[in-house]
Amino acid sequence: MPHTHRMNVQHPFILILVRHGMTEWSASGRHTGLSDIPLTPEGRLQAEQAGIALQALLQGERVSLYASPLSRAMTTAALLDIGEATPLPDAHEWDYGSYEGRTTREIQQDEPGWNIWKGGVPDGETIDDVGLRADRVIDAIRQGSSPAVLVAHGHFLRILASRWVGQHPEVGQHLALETASISTLGYERDVPAILVWNSTSHLDHS
Repeated sequence: MPHTHRMNVQHPFILILVRHGMTEWSASGRHTGLSDIPLTPEGRLQAEQAGIALQALLQGERVSLYASPLSRAMTTAALLDIGEATPLPDAHEWDYGSYEGRTTREIQQDEPGWNIWKGGVPDGETIDDVGLRADRVIDAIRQGSSPAVLVAHGHFLRILASRWVGQHPEVGQHLALETASISTLGYERDVPAILVWNSTSHLDHS
């Protein structure tokens, strides 16, 4: 369960991030952008475990629930069992273009030393494109009057967290994020801050 000692979930600008549960492609390290890959049975269990942790954290507090429109995120949101999710079209994963479905190791065989954070993807989105989408999602969520939960994707959420604290999207390369992890963005006084990151203590790692 995520640490709560510095969280006030009643603050209207608390944003809790949940990465979707495991898919076959995420388990094998394949870049999964716009391909609509479903959760594995383990991924569904992860989502349920994340939901139990969130329910304990929220203690009945009303939140707005948002999700990427891709099915792996919408299914995860439903399995959290904290309300009906509103899809946010801008919250989809990075469009990996020609590198969709390929692992980093496979790509590096053709392009030695390649790193998505610096090398980009042919026929897909630039990192700045994803950053602009993240900015729009943050702006949309900040219009609300209650804390929010957003279920989305690994690279997208790492970039969103970078943008929350006013940093370039490339900073997301330093923010590892596991499937079904829970993170919290908020404020330290009036300064945007990452309060909790990549909490997975609620998951069964056996």
